[in-house]
Amino acid sequence: MKKIESMTLIALGAALIAALSPFQIPFGPIPITLQTLAIGLVASLFRPKEATLAVIIYLLLGAIGLPVFAGGSGGFQTFYGPTAGFLLFFPLRALVTSSLAGQKGQPILIFIANLLGEVVLFFGGVIGFMLVTHKSLEIAWTSVVLPFLIPDLIKITLTTILSVILYKNLKNLAYFNKQK
Repeated sequence: MKKIESMTLIALGAALIAALSPFQIPFGPIPITLQTLAIGLVASLFRPKEATLAVIIYLLLGAIGLPVFAGGSGGFQTFYGPTAGFLLFFPLRALVTSSLAGQKGQPILIFIANLLGEVVLFFGGVIGFMLVTHKSLEIAWTSVVLPFLIPDLIKITLTTILSVILYKNLKNLAYFNKQK
């Protein structure tokens, strides 16, 4: 039963990320999306293994061409665009956030875990943007980090609120009562 439970959560996590990711606000070379909110939510509630694998499954679905990435895009070519660094660092963001959040439903811990996960994601986004566009660190910083600080703080706050609400409603399920 433990294996089925884990596989089910991974599939549900990947489905949630895929369902929210197409929603975007065009904003220069990098759009504002709900991908990070969905990944943060999954990572805040799931253990590191399930959270990370959910993100990897999501990325594989997009890589094979399903329209699950921002704006309903998909295909392997997406990993060669200006958002490639973000995509490639999504699993690490999930791992960091999930490891730090601890699946305890504590708001401050969830917020800090998501904030640190987002820092990791920004790092990957900057590296990827620089490699793909051959732009300087300064241009990468002003293109892929600076404009997203406020929107991402809003998404992290929403993620924290939703995670706490969901955890309170799900904490009686066996998955949330087990030790890591």
